[in-house]
Amino acid sequence: MGQNQSQGQVPQPMPMKPEMTEFWEPQVKVVTPGAMASNQLMPPPSDAVVLFDGKDLSKWKGKDGEAKWKVADGVFTVNKGTGDIETKETFEDYQLHIEWRIPQDIQGQSQGRGNSGIFMQGIYELQVLDNYNNRTYANGQAGSIYKQTPPLVNAMRKPGEWNVYDVIYTAPRFKEDGSLITPARITVLHNGVLVQNNFEIRGDTPYIGLPKYTKHGKGPIKLQDHGDPSKPISFRNIWIRNL
Repeated sequence: MGQNQSQGQVPQPMPMKPEMTEFWEPQVKVVTPGAMASNQLMPPPSDAVVLFDGKDLSKWKGKDGEAKWKVADGVFTVNKGTGDIETKETFEDYQLHIEWRIPQDIQGQSQGRGNSGIFMQGIYELQVLDNYNNRTYANGQAGSIYKQTPPLVNAMRKPGEWNVYDVIYTAPRFKEDGSLITPARITVLHNGVLVQNNFEIRGDTPYIGLPKYTKHGKGPIKLQDHGDPSKPISFRNIWIRNL
């Protein structure tokens, strides 16, 4: 036994770093989605809860109460430095429709290019990013469940054009003692193209570390203020149907 090794001491694992949960290969195949007019909106069905109707953020709240993102011309835009916003109402199983746009003159590369995220129940992130001719790690690009799985294909539209996510989400279920009964599942269409097919979410979606589940109930839809140094992204036409 070495002089500096205590008897019975258990070696400690190395602290995790962000790159330990990133993978770059294989690259995600690019698919060109069908064309969509910039003013074309999918109207909400009769049983939907409209979360943004183009007028205000009355259905949303921020870290200090009021949602402080900017509303203009029927869309709202990340107001960098004001923090994430989330719905006042909470949800469990649902169908979600949300549209988002990267600025036409976006700058930057990899993760520093229009970065945001849509968090199911405020916990599980569906990545929002400009990946039109912009490579990043596969499980961190648009359409990925962040740091868990890449999209099946890259269906991005050009900066300046609207992208659409249609999401079918089933919440996880837990026992009284906090143990997991069934994991969350998610299906995502990006611009009408399937990018997540009933994927079994493995837990939360941290920047550093491995996913894990912690017992929870209903939760909000959360949108991320990533603090991206490039120009911020915009959202419009958001509605949800409880399932």
